[in-house]
Amino acid sequence: MFDNIKDYDVILASRSPRRKALLSGLGITFRVITSNADESVSLQIEAETAVRLISQRKAHAVLTQAKENSLIIAADTIVYIDGEIVGKPATEAEACLMLSKLSGRWHDVLTGVTLLSREHETCFSVRSSVRFMPLTPEEIAYYVETARPLDKAGAYGIQEWIGLVGIAEIRGSFYNVMGLPTSRLYAELKKVPCYAD
Repeated sequence: MFDNIKDYDVILASRSPRRKALLSGLGITFRVITSNADESVSLQIEAETAVRLISQRKAHAVLTQAKENSLIIAADTIVYIDGEIVGKPATEAEACLMLSKLSGRWHDVLTGVTLLSREHETCFSVRSSVRFMPLTPEEIAYYVETARPLDKAGAYGIQEWIGLVGIAEIRGSFYNVMGLPTSRLYAELKKVPCYAD
């Protein structure tokens, strides 16, 4: 399905096991180089701009370590509610506060993706909306204690216990909420020009 990228050394610039699993599910052979790019952004920046910018930083940081024929896939996911970007919690207490804010409400999940080679760059973002059922403090505490979601934007993984019991409705891509908008990524990868040495 991806004859156009068969001559590329495809690199996923992420340590996320969820992104690794999703990219594998698309049938792509790749290796991982984790990026240590700066993920901070101004609080005044628009959410779509923020996720695209961070994904670009991740991709460009890995490009310096990559081969001439590399094609880098980098992504960043944020949760957005009440006009604010919700990042990853630093502590379990902060995770509980984040989930309390999301409880019983709609929020947006945005993922920015960058595809980068020496000759080509594409950057896009995808938005999904998620509504949580009302969650009790006991349910939130149980999830945070058992899943320790400190590596996740908004302090939750939709594929985990809290998603199974707490997600009432999704508008948009489920996989985007997991961290990689696979259908859009598939379409964009098919547009990448063939590698020319």
